[in-house]
Amino acid sequence: MSNASKLLDLKRRRRARAALAAGAALLLGVLTFAAAPGAFAGTGGTASSIAAADAQTANLSPALLQPADALLVVKSERKLYLLRNGQPFRTYRVALGLNPTGHKEREGDYRTPEGRYSIVRRNPDSEFFLSLGISYPDQSDMKRAKKTGVKPGGSIMIHGQPNVPKRATAWSQTADWTNGCIALSNDDMLEVWLLTRNNMPIEIRP
Repeated sequence: MSNASKLLDLKRRRRARAALAAGAALLLGVLTFAAAPGAFAGTGGTASSIAAADAQTANLSPALLQPADALLVVKSERKLYLLRNGQPFRTYRVALGLNPTGHKEREGDYRTPEGRYSIVRRNPDSEFFLSLGISYPDQSDMKRAKKTGVKPGGSIMIHGQPNVPKRATAWSQTADWTNGCIALSNDDMLEVWLLTRNNMPIEIRP
């Protein structure tokens, strides 16, 4: 990587951390505002505050800001759903591996896994805009790979866009381009990051 690319990568990492801090502060501020007695009553300055909060939070409400309890990815739909009590409350478009059909069987097959896993790590300093690690391969994946004499692969993540993009953002949000990971826009990735926790279950369906 050239010095210019390294500098660009560093700047993007700093922006990711700044965006994460700003997003967390915004969520906390909205929840505090919504919980305040009379927050949605009165006129004058209060009305201005309500308008500002509406503008900042778009379609989010305090109920939506509660963490999810599970994630669901439906590969054929290119959709990631955040679930609460078994029901989706947020939906995001995703990009998959370059070879998206079928369960991941080995290292380098460019497939996105299918099955039930969990979120096992959170990385704000990855080569992408934030990343959530998925617990692939599990014991059955490793057993299957060993039986066929291949490596199962790993480092499957939910992540944002590359810190050093090689293509236009518009292309990466409409095509499957990852090595097997699940990719979102940076705005969507920030929201998923803030609404999920480690050890949260994720199901990936065909």
